[in-house]
Amino acid sequence: MTVLDDIVAGVREDLAERRRRTPLTDVIERAHAAAPARAFDLDPEFGVIAEVKRRSPSRGDLAHIPDPGTLAGLYAAGGARAISVLTEGRRFSGSLEDLDTVRAAVDIPVLRKDFMVDEYQFHEARAHGADIVLLIVAALDVGQLHEFHNLARELGMTALVETHSADELATAAELEAPLIGINTRNLKDLSVDTARFAPLADLAPANCTLVAESGVTGPEDVGIYAAAGADLALVGEALVTGGDARSAVATFTSAGRERRAPKAS
Repeated sequence: MTVLDDIVAGVREDLAERRRRTPLTDVIERAHAAAPARAFDLDPEFGVIAEVKRRSPSRGDLAHIPDPGTLAGLYAAGGARAISVLTEGRRFSGSLEDLDTVRAAVDIPVLRKDFMVDEYQFHEARAHGADIVLLIVAALDVGQLHEFHNLARELGMTALVETHSADELATAAELEAPLIGINTRNLKDLSVDTARFAPLADLAPANCTLVAESGVTGPEDVGIYAAAGADLALVGEALVTGGDARSAVATFTSAGRERRAPKAS
């Protein structure tokens, strides 16, 4: 069993418990009653998606975050384009309560960062105010990807379609996904190889907004990703461990804009 398989198995167990407590019909009703999702602006300028991240499977505990809303506010003040909130509990110590707190604290789009494997989670995300959801190509079959991508759109949310290989990029292209991520972390063993980004970015659809994921330790990494074609960088660990979250977001954004590769016309 790979690390991804193990995480997804745990996600399904926890989901079954939530489903027992709250039926899908109730979650759908709450989703419909929620304020409309915020559209994610695919701005041509380079930007940062800043992540509220307490823990990771590869590094263990990262930061004590007593108030995710306060941290999200600092991210937004630093110019973050969106806030990513981990809601997986077993490996990342996240929760839907964190999502609620962040949603109440900021006006910019919020990403529910989780392993989305069931229809229930999409209605749940919308009920808790998410504007963006993550679709990991490696965790889903092609039929599920199409189903969930369409469901996210029907609910007014944007899907960030995460890829790790040329084949997965081709699958994302078939979805005509406007927001595609390239994760340089191997989800089988959690190793990171940032050099994998550039050759994969060359294969991405020209009309998509491309997100670099994993491997950012400082502004130089963001600049390297931007020079290779990234439009956005999703950054978590470097922000929660760096001290000054507002300043770090601004610095990373500036580094990306300085090195941003010109888009093909």
